[in-house]
Amino acid sequence: MNTKATGYWNIKKEKLKKKYKNLSEKDLCFNEGKEKEMIEILGSKLGITKEELLQIIVTL
Repeated sequence: MNTKATGYWNIKKEKLKKKYKNLSEKDLCFNEGKEKEMIEILGSKLGITKEELLQIIVTL
């Protein structure tokens, strides 16, 4: 697993958990090669599009 991507995601994950209390650790679990599925699940759970979610992640 790419440690740079994992480190980046761990920082973003903590910020997402603080901002969106309804997200669980399981929702935010990073699995290499499964990023698309994770983004779809998060977007669905938050009621936003993939593009909106990606913009939120970038700006956190």
